Order: sequence, then structure tokens, then C-alpha cells
Amino acid sequence: MSLSQTVIELLQGFGLSPELTVFIISLLPILELRGGLIAAKFLGLPLLNAFLICFLGNILPIPFILLFIQKIFALMKKHNILTGFINWIEEKAVKKSDSIRKGQLWGLFFFVAVPLPGTGGWTGALIASILEIPIKKSFPAIALGVLGAGVIMITLTYFIPGFFGF
Repeated sequence: MSLSQTVIELLQGFGLSPELTVFIISLLPILELRGGLIAAKFLGLPLLNAFLICFLGNILPIPFILLFIQKIFALMKKHNILTGFINWIEEKAVKKSDSIRKGQLWGLFFFVAVPLPGTGGWTGALIASILEIPIKKSFPAIALGVLGAGVIMITLTYFIPGFFGF
């Protein structure tokens, strides 16, 4: 069973509507819009509704990550809360930042747009924060990247029968 299916079953167990289930999945790191669109198709949501819900769910946390993640991490490190985990996240983000560092905004866009494991809006926002790319520049690049990932994922989930097993 995939991570998306497990989360779908968990959220549906709370009696949530398909739309709210998809929205919550799209808010989550790792799953984001990609997992949300798979869940939307699995739950039978129409394409346009699915895309709008997933896009909004995925994009909602991005400004907060860009603005506050470094401060949150510093505070957590200061109080020795999950320091090892935070260091691990930061190290992974720094390793993935080379492609973004070279192309800045185009690199950030493509990093978020290509739906591969470890890429996406959350990681893109974390990298943009670490690289100190201003929010006025990084947010539009990330939002367009999420839009691009949405187009790719819609194609895979809604237009290629059986691609994700349904």
C-alpha cells in the first residue's frame, strides 16, 4: 500500500470529506500536491476541483516556511529539540541546493516542478530560505513550480489510465 493510500484511509477514518482529505494531504511535506492529486483521482474528484484544492493546499505553507523556518530551526536547536533531525534536514537541503544555486529562480522553479522524490514546494522553500533568496523572488518561482508539478501529475493521474494503478 502506498503512503498516499495509507493517509487517505487514515483521514477517511475520521469521516472527512474527499475534498478535505485531499486538501490535508496536499498540505503535508513529502506528499504535497503530488500525493494530493493521486488521492483526488483515487477518491473520484473531478480534475479541476482536484487541481485547485491540491494547489491551494500545497502553496499555503510555503510563505510560512520561507519566513519562519530558519527562526524555528534556530530556536529548536537552542533548546536541543530534535537537533539531529534538523541538522539532517538542513544537510539534505544544502546537498540539493546546488542546482538551485546555479540557476537561482529558474533552478528553484525546475526543482519544484519536476515531481521526483525529495523535491517539491516544502523542500524548495527550505532551500530558498537557506540560500536567503528573498520571498518576493522565491515565492513566485515556487508557486510556478507547484503549478508545473500539477500539470505533470494531472497528466499522469487523469490522462494515462493505470499509471498509478487505478
